[in-house]
Amino acid sequence: MNALVTGAARGIGAAIAERLAADGWNVHAVDLEDGDLSTREGNRAVVDAALERFDGSLDAVVANAGFQHVSPLRDFPEDQWDKLQALLLTSPFLLAKYAWDALAASADGRFLVVASVHGLVASPFKAGYVAAKHGVLGLVKVLALEGAEVGISASALCPAYVRTAIVEAQLENRSEEELLAPQAVKRLLEPAEVAAAAAFLLGPDGRSVTGAPLVLDLGWTAH
Repeated sequence: MNALVTGAARGIGAAIAERLAADGWNVHAVDLEDGDLSTREGNRAVVDAALERFDGSLDAVVANAGFQHVSPLRDFPEDQWDKLQALLLTSPFLLAKYAWDALAASADGRFLVVASVHGLVASPFKAGYVAAKHGVLGLVKVLALEGAEVGISASALCPAYVRTAIVEAQLENRSEEELLAPQAVKRLLEPAEVAAAAAFLLGPDGRSVTGAPLVLDLGWTAH
């Protein structure tokens, strides 16, 4: 089985790539140096590179690359808004578009987006991130409906705060207690926990999950 994983240099992406490799997948792990995923050319390049490496065969795409920008709406930089939409929403669309024929040719093609609990709820000062994550869950639904006819399933992961560089940057300005206030369980998720959920969704036991997110929010949305 062959998989393309984006944003794989560290954090969740690195954990997913490592877990899939341990499970016997051939993994084409990419990050910034492999292609600028805020551009059409960059997305095309990473898909083409994976197809070349795997002789045209691709069974799964994991769209994980992302970043965060925190700012009040009235001061939110417009270029940061554009970059967030490009990387968190347009890139998954382009990855799916460019990999679609290969995934359809697979015996069981899978498309997985690493979204966020912020695809389901909102927090102040994160307009770009929240909007993009809400949008990408809508994209997953469309991919699932169109993919059903050609054997492609599409799903998403919606984790709460994960111990990554993105979250550590937020903790420079906020206490962990404040950051975790919306969660019923007051701890950070570990990247390996998200990777285990990804392995489930991409594995044989996750075949029935399509058009929906798997929520790992430690009780956030239970309120």
